[in-house]
Amino acid sequence: MEPVRQVEGRAYPFGLKNVDTDVIIPARWLKTVTREGLGRGAFEALREDPDNVFDRPEFAGSPILIAGDNFGCGSSREHAAWALLDMGVKAVIAPSFSDIFSGNAFKNGILTVVLPQEQVDRLLEVAQTDPITIDLESQVVTTPFQDRFAFEIDPFRKDCLLNGLDEVGITLTHEQALSAYETRLAAQKPWLVRGTGLAA
Repeated sequence: MEPVRQVEGRAYPFGLKNVDTDVIIPARWLKTVTREGLGRGAFEALREDPDNVFDRPEFAGSPILIAGDNFGCGSSREHAAWALLDMGVKAVIAPSFSDIFSGNAFKNGILTVVLPQEQVDRLLEVAQTDPITIDLESQVVTTPFQDRFAFEIDPFRKDCLLNGLDEVGITLTHEQALSAYETRLAAQKPWLVRGTGLAA
């Protein structure tokens, strides 16, 4: 997983409330065996409107999505986070998120930023013409117009995102302890590790 320290650039001024995971990535896209290409299916129904925000050239490749309240509600499909990543989104700002979506986003290296509605409204306005910066280390969202919005984040999630640690990466930080345990187990109870590749 890539470390996330600062996300800067244009932001999709989306703003819709109660956007569920079926809107983010329709069910027909869940048959894929790879994460690649899911960005093509992201917000597919909304993109049928030729004036949709996702296909406007000035927002192409935007790393930030500004959404409405309760973003990512509905089913627990991890594909929603994969689709956002595949379209280049590294951070989502909203007044609130579905817990499951927020967890899936975190596990895939997407920063979710919760801000009050009035601050989100201001960012939606700025995003129409100018870039936005999210600094994870200082936990602040800024604009070229001196807007400065502080946000809270779970310290564990912050540390994992800053260091690019997913669940496998976190496990590997304990590699020496795991190796020592496996060595002790092989010496003390060799019958448990025969045929597992752990026995010396």
